[in-house]
Parts: sequence; structure tokens; C-alpha cells
Amino acid sequence: MKNTMYVILLIVVLLGLTIILVLRLPVFGGVPAGKRLERIKSLANYKEGALQNLSPTPMKPDGVSYWDMIRGMIKGNENSSPKKPLPHKVPDFSGSGQTKLIWFGHSSYFLQIDGVKILVDPVFSKKPSPFSFLGSSAYKGTDFIKAEDFPETDIILITHDHYDHLDYQSILKLKDKTSLFITSLGAGAHLERWGVPAAKIRELVWGEETLARGLKFRAAPARHFTGRTFTRNQTLWSAFVLEGTKHKLYLGGDSGYDTHFKEAGEKYGPFDLAILECGQYNTYWPLIHMFPEQTVQAAKDLNAKVLMPVHWAKFSLAMHAWNEPAIRVVKKAKAENFKLTTPLLGESVILDESYPSKEWWLD
Repeated sequence: MKNTMYVILLIVVLLGLTIILVLRLPVFGGVPAGKRLERIKSLANYKEGALQNLSPTPMKPDGVSYWDMIRGMIKGNENSSPKKPLPHKVPDFSGSGQTKLIWFGHSSYFLQIDGVKILVDPVFSKKPSPFSFLGSSAYKGTDFIKAEDFPETDIILITHDHYDHLDYQSILKLKDKTSLFITSLGAGAHLERWGVPAAKIRELVWGEETLARGLKFRAAPARHFTGRTFTRNQTLWSAFVLEGTKHKLYLGGDSGYDTHFKEAGEKYGPFDLAILECGQYNTYWPLIHMFPEQTVQAAKDLNAKVLMPVHWAKFSLAMHAWNEPAIRVVKKAKAENFKLTTPLLGESVILDESYPSKEWWLD
């Protein structure tokens, strides 16, 4: 009996040591410390050892267990991935006086505004995961561009630290191609661990703004969470208001629906374009991601002229069909007579000039 207990104890110790060693891998990023941690703890929404949303936001509703979620994921959906490679256009990164946006699938896109080149949430690995053998694979056809293909950019903006928004391998390939990172408070710890100099990082809290290359960036509340390991909400998650000389954009990041959209519209709107998530939703986690119909309502709350739905068309991180987000958001936008742009991957959206709206996911 005693020998059995020693064996069990040894297994537990070895398992614990293995977990500790694995979590020390650089892909997991860094941990806020020093002045960065002091600043996080000083925030009004830091309570009980973690950052909080403006509204109570449980990960799952009452009556739903994690086992329910696991069973749903195991059951899957035969249409969770497209049957053929997704179509794309060759990206045009050429400079001009226009405000241009190019989407690469999920939440990664390129912006050019007032001649400044910005890359938002660049994820170009095959899986949004710490390991190549774990997680959903990128859809066929979405690898038409790689991190090393990008030209020099002025700014890389990171909304929060989840793997489908902050990708270790992509940052390694891009960090020397940009002069500035703008992100939410705490995420700079990851970037610094990956070799980005502290002088190249600006971390913002909700309501805080910074000027860069003549553009104004302001962090705004979102309803979500963060974490690259088992501990959540040690770094902040944000939407960003981007203001140039002619156009104002709302870069939504990830967020469930709440009153913060209406408040941002009243305080910072109107917006020429709102880029909002519309995928990876489920009734099992209804508060941390929006359903497509809520995405349209959020754009209306923001007083946006045009909505561009993202967070779909590259990875399957929920149980819905891969193109269901687009089908539902288009249906709702038409019912509300709300202007929508749905470009192909790699296709340019040019504000005040070209808003592609082909329903290419039905082909």
C-alpha cells in the first residue's frame, strides 16, 4: 500500500514538473511584473486578483457544464470547414492617399490610413495554438500570404493575447519589420519575452489614447477575457478607436454584446467603418462572443456608416458551419438596411470608394 502511494506521489510530482517546464516555453509569453503589474493592479476593474469586464461575464451560463461544451466540440459539424480552398485576391499594399483595408481571414488585417501602414492581430501560423499538433487548422486557401511576405509596416496593433490574435511565430517574423507595437496593458510582457524592445511597445488601458505617426489610437472597453495558460485575465483586452485626418475606425477585437458599443458610439462616434467579430459563437458561451445579429446591432449602436464582419473564414473555433456567420450577418444587415462590406481574402476595401459585397462564401 505504501509503495503504491509513493508511486502515485512520484507520478504527481513528475506531472507537475512537466507542466512547469512546458509553461516555461516562450510560446506562452511573459507574465506582467514590476511597474507593469503595479499599473494593472491599480485599475478600477482589477478585483480579486484578475481584471474584470464592465458587466458580470461568466464564461458559461447556469445549467451549462464544461462537459456539455466538450461533447459539443467532439460531436462537431460536418460543415465546420469549407470543402474547397477559399478564394482570394493578391493583396495590393501600394501606397496612396486612400484609407485602405485588406483582410486575411479571421481577425488579421492590414490598414493604410493617412499613408501609415498598420497590421492588426497578425496570425499566420497553421493553428491558433501553442502547439502544432493541437487545435483547429487554418482552412485551405488561407495560406496565400505568410508573415515573411509583408513589407515594412509602421505599426502592429494587438487587441489581446489569445492565440488567434497574438501569434508567437508571426511576431518573431514581423517584429523587426515595424517600429511600434500598440496593445492592451499587460500584453507587452509577451512581446518583450519574444525580443521586442520595451521602447517599441505602447500599452493602453480603456479610455487612454496615444498619438503615433499623426494618428490617434484610443483603447476602449470590450467584453471578453485573456490568457495564454491556465490563469485568465492577467492582461487587458480592448477595442481600439483609430482616428486619422479624414476617417475614424472602430477596431473591435473580440467582444460579446453589451452597452459599451452604445457608449462608444455616443462618446467617440460616428465611425466611417466598424470592424467587428461575427463568428465563433455558441449558446454555451453567449457573453464573450457576439452572434451575427448582435454584430449588426453593435454597428448600429456605434453609429457606424459601414460594418465589416471578421473573426471567421480561417479557423473553426466553435461548432457552427464555417460560413454560417456570413450568412446570418448578411441576412440581418439586409433586414436592417445596414451597409455591409464582405471582401474576399486579400481584396482591398477603400473607404468612400469601394466596399466589396459579393457573397463569395455561397459559391
